[in-house]
Amino acid sequence: MTAPRIGVSVVTMGDRPRQVEALLASVAMQDVRPARVVVVGNGTRLPDYSAFPGLGDLAGGVTTIELDENLGCPGGRNEALAALAALDDVDVVIELDDDGLLVDASVFRTVQELYAADPRLGIVGFRIADECGETQRRHVPRLRAGDPMRRGPVTAFLGGGHALSMRMLAETGPWPAEFFFTHEETDLSWRALDAGWTILYEPTLLLQHPKTSPARHAVYYRMTARNRVWLARRNLPLPLVPAYLGVWILLTVARTRSAPGLRAWASGFAEGVRTPCGVRAPMRWRTVWRMTRLGRPPLV
Repeated sequence: MTAPRIGVSVVTMGDRPRQVEALLASVAMQDVRPARVVVVGNGTRLPDYSAFPGLGDLAGGVTTIELDENLGCPGGRNEALAALAALDDVDVVIELDDDGLLVDASVFRTVQELYAADPRLGIVGFRIADECGETQRRHVPRLRAGDPMRRGPVTAFLGGGHALSMRMLAETGPWPAEFFFTHEETDLSWRALDAGWTILYEPTLLLQHPKTSPARHAVYYRMTARNRVWLARRNLPLPLVPAYLGVWILLTVARTRSAPGLRAWASGFAEGVRTPCGVRAPMRWRTVWRMTRLGRPPLV
């Protein structure tokens, strides 16, 4: 198979200009040249990156898209994907958090080799580690998260650094923009698995990223609950919807130590029940079984 053409997408709210420049510099040092690099300003103006050192000789240089409003991470990524699809010269898009950093120059080459070897490879998840090399448990996409260096097929991937097949996206559809924040990776993962695509966790692909907690965002508890309900309503066979949500109610009550956080979570859960969730397309039971064999049935 011919080596797939690589595109790069970065979405930023404009509050990390130095980090974005460092990230683009780490993209420029890759030993495989990307065909396109797109930076999306999510409700913000952007500097002129078109002549960025090492990337200015790409077709059109670095493409910038400035959105009038913040569409959330999945909505911003969809804008980049639409631009790449329109240009039709990218086979695989690598999406990177704006405060991440590629520390190895061979990341794009490894991604090319993985996709060239498997025509049904849909998603490749990178390993996320901080500057000390530590990977947080929540960044390992499996229930048994003791060894972040364990490679293999999984049922989910990490939003901070990953690669997506453009052919897969044409079949499954893009990110669920209405989610805005949290669980959009799970929604895309479930649709990809149900369409017969493979998700691979490849820990040698490293994105260096500061250690953070998702609860730092004010909307975390509400959107986590709302989107969890939407996720189940959109994707699960009907008998699994109450089981999945019941498990997560118990886990949330057991784990959450913040009373205001629990109240916000309950409000978001109610919002998820009463508001439209988008198109319902329940996964097939054979997908449920496939996920179970991979070690994570769609219950937890």
